[in-house]
Amino acid sequence: MEYEIKTKNKFSFGFRELNEYRELFYFFTWRDVKVKYKQTVLGFLWAILQPLFLTFIFTFAFKKSLSTKTEIEYVLFLLSGMLIWNLFSSGLNNSSNSMINNSNIIKKIYFPRLILPISSIFVSVIDYLITLGVFFIVVLFYDESISLWAIILIPLSLLSTIITTTGIGLFMAALNVKYRDVRYVLPFFIQSLMFLSPIIFPLKISDNILFEFILKYNPLSGSLELMRGSFEKYILNWDIVIGSSAVSILFFIFGFFYFRKTENYFADIV
Repeated sequence: MEYEIKTKNKFSFGFRELNEYRELFYFFTWRDVKVKYKQTVLGFLWAILQPLFLTFIFTFAFKKSLSTKTEIEYVLFLLSGMLIWNLFSSGLNNSSNSMINNSNIIKKIYFPRLILPISSIFVSVIDYLITLGVFFIVVLFYDESISLWAIILIPLSLLSTIITTTGIGLFMAALNVKYRDVRYVLPFFIQSLMFLSPIIFPLKISDNILFEFILKYNPLSGSLELMRGSFEKYILNWDIVIGSSAVSILFFIFGFFYFRKTENYFADIV
């Protein structure tokens, strides 16, 4: 297969070009999945064990103090949050390091650089889909009712998380090429964001105006609300969804265009 290299507008979306290279996207995604679980005894089970283990730890630590403040069983509140968080954190970590990890390929051949961070995020999406099946089993165990709206809300939650992860991931990936300090800053950023997101605790946990503002416009809050809104007992806060989604889209636009602006120099400095 032969590809023609053309000068592109750095401010274009490049979706047409991505479509032309879709087979390469599938290749990188499947390659990263195989590498991730290569020579592991449990294989894909690790995708399930991590959120379940964190759910167990946080349930043990906070159930007594927070169980009365959530509309649904605290275990399910926490597990639904961990599903979104695990997708975001692993996807962000993968995408941020995708350019550095594939530096040899970048230097040798041309292909849309967007493929690398986006395909690495979809590795985390695969893990999410696997864990989602276990999530429904746990829901059945606790006999919690799922709304019919879940058919729409859960996919919207997934889409919102992908948009957020892609936006921040593209920015971090481009920044990491020039400043290798990013790989050291990223873990602190991820850990801090976890406690600034309504994952362990509900949105109404604090009366502090600044904290409420951070939670409302946290780009993950909308994803978490949509996910938990799939339960019949849960009262979905659309103000949170709209505010958070707006920030998420802004992050995506900024990250996307920053990546497109800088990608022409990746092969020279990676």
